[in-house]
Amino acid sequence: MKNLKSILMGSAAALALLCACDCGNKCAAPELTASGLNPAAFDTIINNDTVKLYTLKNANGMEVCITNYGGRVVSLVVPDKDGNPTDVVLGYDNIAEYADTENTPSDYGSSVGRYANRIAGAKFTLNGEEYNLTANDGPNCLHGGGATGWMNKVYTAEQIGDNVLKLTIVAEDGENGFPGNVTAITTYTVTEDNTLDITWEATTDKETIINQTNHNYYNLNGNFNEVGTDMELWINADNFTPSDKLYIPTGEIRPVEGTPFDFTKPHAIADAIGADYDQIQNARGGIDHNFCLNTYKDSKGDDTTPCASLYSKKTGIFMEMYTNEPGVQCYTGNFQGVDGELEIAHKNGKYPQYVSVCLESQKYPNSINIPEFVQPTLKPGEKYYSHAAYKFSIK
Repeated sequence: MKNLKSILMGSAAALALLCACDCGNKCAAPELTASGLNPAAFDTIINNDTVKLYTLKNANGMEVCITNYGGRVVSLVVPDKDGNPTDVVLGYDNIAEYADTENTPSDYGSSVGRYANRIAGAKFTLNGEEYNLTANDGPNCLHGGGATGWMNKVYTAEQIGDNVLKLTIVAEDGENGFPGNVTAITTYTVTEDNTLDITWEATTDKETIINQTNHNYYNLNGNFNEVGTDMELWINADNFTPSDKLYIPTGEIRPVEGTPFDFTKPHAIADAIGADYDQIQNARGGIDHNFCLNTYKDSKGDDTTPCASLYSKKTGIFMEMYTNEPGVQCYTGNFQGVDGELEIAHKNGKYPQYVSVCLESQKYPNSINIPEFVQPTLKPGEKYYSHAAYKFSIK
C-alpha cells in the first residue's frame, strides 16, 4: 500500500505544480469545507473507480463530508453553544491516508460490511454448510475482513440535492468467504433538525448474513488532542454481553447494574476507564462491548426512542442516537494513540488514547454462532433494513 500512497500523494503534488505552471499567481486558493477539508485531496482513482468527497449540509450550519471510499464520514460539523462550527468526528484530511491500509489502517467513519464486529474463528455454519472467512483480527473475522472488506472498497455514489447521498456496493458470492451476491445501499441524509440519518438496505441471491453499521469516532469537545473521557455518556440498556480476551461474546447476558457498564444514568466516561473489573481490563482499560438495548422488544426495535446519548459540557453539544437494531457497540478508543499512533498526523491533531467514543448500531457480535442472539440471516426475496440516526443539539 506504500506504492498506492505515493501515487496518490504524487498526483496531488503534480496537480498543484500543474496549476502553478499554468496560471502562475492567478490560481485561487482551494475552496475548503466548513471543517477545513480540501475536496481535491480526495479526488483520485482506486481500482479503476472514481473517488470523491461529497458534502451534505442544511440551513442550520450542519455539514457532513463523506467519501465514497468505504462510505466514510470524514467530517461532521455542527454549531457549538457559541455558534462556532465544530467538527465532532475523527479521521484524516486526505484520501491517501485512508487508502494506506498497511501504514495507517483505520475504520474511521466507514460504512462497515458485510458483517460489522467479530465472528469467532472466522467461520460459521448456515444451512449445514460451513463458511470460512478472512481472519483479520487474530483468529477472528472483524468488520467483514477489514482491509478487504467494504470499508476499503469504492461505492457508486449518487448525491441527491444538498442533503442526501446514496452509496451502492455490489459484493460477489464468496467475497471474503461470505455466501451470496449482495447489493447493498447506504443512504446518508442530513435533516433540518441537525440529524445525520443513516439507512442500510441489502438484497441477496443466496442465503447469507449481513450486519452493517457506521463507525464514526465521536469527540464533542472540539479538541482532538485531548482525551474525551469527560464527555457524559448515557446508554438505554439494562444488560450487556461480556466478552473473552479476544472480544468475542461468551453468550452471557449480564446486568449492567453494579458494574462499570451502568450508563442507565448519564455520567462521565472517565468513571469506567481503568476500573478494576475483568471486562474493562480485557479491553485495554476501556469499553469495547455490546449493550443490549431496551428499545428492542418483541423482535422489533423502536427507532423513535433514544437508545444512547453523548454530551460535552465544554461545547454544549448534545448527541442523541436512535436505531432499530438490538445492540450498540460502545468503544472508547482504547487502541487509539497506542503502538505509535500518536506519531500519525490525523485530521485536527494527533489522537491520544480514549480520545473518542464509537456508538455502533448492530446485531450482537458473533450472533450467527450464538443461536440465542438475534440472527443476522438474509434470504433471497427478503430485504435487509437497518437504521441509525444521530441528532445534534445544544444542551
